[in-house]
Amino acid sequence: MNTPSHTIINLALLMNVTEQPAVLAVTAGAIAPDLPMFVFYAWVKGIRKLPEGQIWTEAYYHPFWQACIDLCHSIPLAGLAAWGCWQLGWMPAALFFISMILHSLGDLPVHNDDAHKHFLPLSQYRLISPLSYWDPKHYGRQVAFVEMLLVLGTSVLTFPILGNIWGQGLVVLVNIFYWFTFGYTFLRRQLPNLFCRARNA
Repeated sequence: MNTPSHTIINLALLMNVTEQPAVLAVTAGAIAPDLPMFVFYAWVKGIRKLPEGQIWTEAYYHPFWQACIDLCHSIPLAGLAAWGCWQLGWMPAALFFISMILHSLGDLPVHNDDAHKHFLPLSQYRLISPLSYWDPKHYGRQVAFVEMLLVLGTSVLTFPILGNIWGQGLVVLVNIFYWFTFGYTFLRRQLPNLFCRARNA
């Protein structure tokens, strides 16, 4: 699932969280599992200048990067941290780790050959889903469309409940991102067809 989707959906699932520190904690927790991937991409693309094909077929599967990504998607580790923070009364920190868990649970059904080891250090098991949030060979387009509708629906539900500008602004920005991406993809596919029809008319 795309990182912005995790943010909106996590805020909806934890909709009783409306104070600014809690909203920021949930937002940060929704993003945190993907941080190693952002660092990885900045390194291989910005510094090593690798081509896209090599990035996602070779570099991404390097053991170091896989270990970093898998550890940040570990449900047992995040659960232990959330429990510890809860016991100590550190509520924003507990919400941060709970949001990380929700992120990983959201990833489980939509990752195919890029699935993470969500159960480290207890198990090396990877759940290989028949669905992918991006790969057309595994219903990526259909999953992406459902994901976009889910984000839109949870945004409508969440926006009036978030009583601060940070949370509401985040909801607006994520939806702008999705509709811009959808519009760009749609036009990129349709415009060549329109031009061909015009030439043939």
